[in-house]
Amino acid sequence: MADENPKMRLGRGLAALLGDVGNETTAEARHRSQRRVPIEFLRPNPLNPRQSFPEAELEELAASIRERDIIQPIVVRGVAGTVDAFEIIAGERRWRAAQRAGLHDVPVVIVEADDRQALEFAIIENIQRADLNPMDEARGYENLIAQFGYSQSDLAKVMGKSRSHVANTLRLARLPDRVKEMVVGGDLSAGHARALLAVSDPELIARRIVAQGLTVRDIERIAQREAESPEEAKPPKHKSAERDADTAALEARLSDILGLEVSIDHRGDKGGAVRIRYRTLEQLEALSHRLASIASAPA
Repeated sequence: MADENPKMRLGRGLAALLGDVGNETTAEARHRSQRRVPIEFLRPNPLNPRQSFPEAELEELAASIRERDIIQPIVVRGVAGTVDAFEIIAGERRWRAAQRAGLHDVPVVIVEADDRQALEFAIIENIQRADLNPMDEARGYENLIAQFGYSQSDLAKVMGKSRSHVANTLRLARLPDRVKEMVVGGDLSAGHARALLAVSDPELIARRIVAQGLTVRDIERIAQREAESPEEAKPPKHKSAERDADTAALEARLSDILGLEVSIDHRGDKGGAVRIRYRTLEQLEALSHRLASIASAPA
């Protein structure tokens, strides 16, 4: 890599731009470098790892901007060959909210940055502000690896994260699309998402997390049971994609009704088996009462 100490360079530069350095001289220099430009001069950076901008957050920020303007300037870079266009490096959410608030111009700080530096800036700024959801963070890491040849060790140094954090975040890209959507939507935490990587059917367990409020520890126990009984964790053979979807939906429905993990091993014309897992005698007793009440209910 061209820069032998990218973390030190970006750490100091970003701290100064974001106001994290308590140095009066630096703050004055930053203030002098600020200017206001028409809001239509700015455009999003396609490399921005943050892809989700929840409506409620934008409305809340827009209300604040109407009252106090934009306090923290948007970090931008010039667009080659133009004099009235800037690409956002950090602050796209502020820019979007400012449009809703009806601002005609916004404060910016213009920096020189190539594509690699712009992506680093965007990821670090969002991480420092805890604005990135785990899937956006993973997408940003993947871009740095694919486009600029970063190793996981490089990323850990640049982002100020442990190598294990980077590795675990990148692994989230292996989750099913539906589970990723649940993470982005806030239905699943980063801890839940990482734990789901160890189970045989992440989407099924993800639905149970939402329906039953399962904890990360609950997911870890499910993964441990599957590891101890790998044959039971294997999907049934000779099943079509349609049958798999129907079976998964039925498993989820039964799990919701009974409050316990239910698995169905359907073997076509040969029938199959339904397994209900319980962890305590209290759960077994509650299941017995529930089945008895269902059996005695009027038809």
